[in-house]
Amino acid sequence: MNSDKVRRQITFEAARLMYTRQESEYYRAKMKAGRRICRGWVKPSLLPSNAEIRDEIQRFVSLYEGDRRFDNLRDMRLTAYRMMTLLRDFKPRLIGSTLTGHVRHGSDVDIHLFTSSIEAIAGTLDEQGLFFDIEQKQVRKHGEERVFTHIHVHEKFPVELTCYAADQAHYVFKSSITGKPIERANLMELESLLTQEYPDLDLIEVQTTMDHEIDRFELYRLLLIPLEQVGQSKRYHPEGDALYHSLQVFDLAYEAMPYDEEFLLAALLHDVGKAIDPLDHVATGVEALEGAISERTTWLIEHHMDTHKILDGTLGARAYRRLQEHPDFELLLLLGECDRGGRVPGADVPDLDEAIELIREVARTCQG
Repeated sequence: MNSDKVRRQITFEAARLMYTRQESEYYRAKMKAGRRICRGWVKPSLLPSNAEIRDEIQRFVSLYEGDRRFDNLRDMRLTAYRMMTLLRDFKPRLIGSTLTGHVRHGSDVDIHLFTSSIEAIAGTLDEQGLFFDIEQKQVRKHGEERVFTHIHVHEKFPVELTCYAADQAHYVFKSSITGKPIERANLMELESLLTQEYPDLDLIEVQTTMDHEIDRFELYRLLLIPLEQVGQSKRYHPEGDALYHSLQVFDLAYEAMPYDEEFLLAALLHDVGKAIDPLDHVATGVEALEGAISERTTWLIEHHMDTHKILDGTLGARAYRRLQEHPDFELLLLLGECDRGGRVPGADVPDLDEAIELIREVARTCQG
């Protein structure tokens, strides 16, 4: 086979692996793709450059995400602007695809911070009521081992803050793609970029809006996490804790109605009240979710226990008729089926973050 053709095939396969998030590093993606295409050992000369793979990924983005990628890029840059404004004391620098414009589904907002106190950054995030995790990651490069601190902030688009020593703010970082100094922007440079790229944007108004904006998906996550500690009756729930049950119900709902965001939310959130007041989990859950879910989702959660009464014949005729008259009655019955089906010990389910991201993507698609 022609060498150029093999190289193109490896480029395509490596890009596919990275676009679908099966691989996150260029080297691993190109080696896996090379071995797959060549069915074994691959000549180094056939391996594409990181830049070639990046360009191929952008073709995937154009094909599968269309014009929506431009809206996502704008929103990711605004997320970066908010975060950098909040963390201006730590000399933030925006890097990566959000700055260059090479974003794709699942891309992070990558920001470098420079500080002598990780606790100070965490305190600032805490004061703003943001949800985040701190990760210590050991990396070996050029024969040297280093420990990096990453702070993952759970926003509409995931934000990764990489922390460096305070005196490294002017250190020249090099790109793994080109080997040249990495592109990065401070807050003033990001403001200039936003003004240039989006001339109709009012940054003052955007900042005011974003300061009062709560990411509803993070509220869902916050309410769902405690369910892992909620044990249930083995007679009715042999599968285990309430979070595992909720993820099973969601998974079944996603198989049945993958594009109905309101139904998927009802499936995932129907038991959140069990971690607050297990004696009246339906009313408590609805109250906790007030303002963060639609009337349709609320109705489904409010009446999901009625589906069990319908099945065992304990629901009164008048109550049954009222439910039957509702336009989403058939959907309520489907929710009940998913609720009863989600009680299998050892069932394979997505984890909580994956479930939330699936619904978030459905919401983005509907908005687009």
